[in-house]
Amino acid sequence: MSASSKKKLRNSQDGSKLTERQMAEQKEAKKLKLYTAAFVVVLAVLVVVALAVGINQAVANSGIRERKTVAMTVGDETVSSAEMSYFFSDYCRNYYSQNSTFLQYLMDPSSPLDSQVYNPETGETWADFLLEMAQDNVRSIYALSAAAEAAGHTLSEDEEASVENTISTMRLYAQLYGFSDLESYLKAMYGKGSTEESYREYCLRSALAGSYYTAYSESLTYDDAALREAEKDNFDTYSSFTYNSYYLSTSRFLEGGTTDENGTTTYSDEERAAASAAAEAAVKTLTDPETITSPEALDEAIAALSINQGSETSVASTIYEDKLYTSIDSDVAAWLAGSRKEGDLTAIAKTSVSTDDSGAEVTTVSGYYVVWFVSRNDNKAPLDNVRHILVGFEGGTTDSNGSTTYSDEEKAAARTEAESILAQWKAGDKTEDSFAALATEKTDDTASAETGGLYEDISPASNYVTAFKEWALDDSRKPGDTGIVETEYGYHVMYYCGESALTYRDSMIKNDLVNADMEAWYEALLEAWPVTPGETKYLPMDMTLGY
Repeated sequence: MSASSKKKLRNSQDGSKLTERQMAEQKEAKKLKLYTAAFVVVLAVLVVVALAVGINQAVANSGIRERKTVAMTVGDETVSSAEMSYFFSDYCRNYYSQNSTFLQYLMDPSSPLDSQVYNPETGETWADFLLEMAQDNVRSIYALSAAAEAAGHTLSEDEEASVENTISTMRLYAQLYGFSDLESYLKAMYGKGSTEESYREYCLRSALAGSYYTAYSESLTYDDAALREAEKDNFDTYSSFTYNSYYLSTSRFLEGGTTDENGTTTYSDEERAAASAAAEAAVKTLTDPETITSPEALDEAIAALSINQGSETSVASTIYEDKLYTSIDSDVAAWLAGSRKEGDLTAIAKTSVSTDDSGAEVTTVSGYYVVWFVSRNDNKAPLDNVRHILVGFEGGTTDSNGSTTYSDEEKAAARTEAESILAQWKAGDKTEDSFAALATEKTDDTASAETGGLYEDISPASNYVTAFKEWALDDSRKPGDTGIVETEYGYHVMYYCGESALTYRDSMIKNDLVNADMEAWYEALLEAWPVTPGETKYLPMDMTLGY
């Protein structure tokens, strides 16, 4: 090969190599370009993901989802998860606080409600159960508050002040527990969707519902004709009875029996028949009109029964005074309400009916009520009205159970103050008005301060401390009477205003009419507010009740 040919070949090879290098460079450049494009795409995705995570986190923390999500619909109104959280959380806490003694055997307050099964058959959790109850509460409050608005009913100044006091108390708790503001505390208590504005609306709506329910109930009136019509077929229902009673159980006469390895004793038919015969014979002794001529004679006969011999405690009948017909055993009440006179005596068998192996009904006497009739009270006495000035005890020592006791010195100081107040009143014109003015100025009973210490329509069924109620109901009491009564709260300077226009009997009849009419009104009100459950994932179903 000539030198020129070799040169051409070399040049050709060099050119080929250059082309390959260029091609490689171009390939690398292309690859780099692809990688760069892919990186840009991945980076963009990462940015989007990061942005989405940031937005979701921001949304989650903002409470927007809770405020926008419908937790339930009641009537035509939607209730957001944020709003429902108020109802649900408060209902759960109130339910537990009111039933804690009972619930301690059924639930663990330190565990989430949605992790504890309420109904093993259905798998329903405590959270499910309480949510259903809270939904009923929402339905009630929305229906009542809407009815209040339709009727033009508004909160009184005191009721509005009570709501604001609730808000102020929550604000105080927020500061106490180190929260920056009320809203932060509300979020911790009820969830991220909480705001001060919505919490106030929740409080106002609830207060309006309760206020209207009370106002509507108090607006119901009944004339004498309506009261008499209501009692026409239920006269005995509103009467009370005083009587002695002793229950004699047939089982106390059982003898013999066979006891198994578990300690369970069974009796033969013959042994049970003998016990029944013995009980029947004992009852005849206790109701013998020749020997049982007084409650004392009855008690002597009871103590003399063979089954009561050797008893470490005295055995006698129980005296029941002015016991309302509806609270007495039905068979005993029916006998008492008959044409009875003082000294009437009877034995009333308590029976049960069962079916034997052949399918026949068998009546068994489990025992007897031996009853001595004393008197009947148709409760036609008027109710009573009083005023009082409470001088509460001060100081005291509180034990680990929260019970406070007061020393003799502390009680004596309260007594001295009560006597001073009564003396101050007696030194004046000694009128009811002056007593009322003094009560407004000096009483420690804030509930009655604005009304001059007034409590009206006090009856035997009224829920007042015993000494207070007994003073007010004393038959010898006359208008203008005064006195000092000691209760667990302190000393009460008492003033008797006089009798109410309403009798105890009519007050009971009226209460029954009100209850029946309120129930019918309330049920009709709820019918227009059906409930449709919504989304629950933003509700605090995992809340605990432990503190």
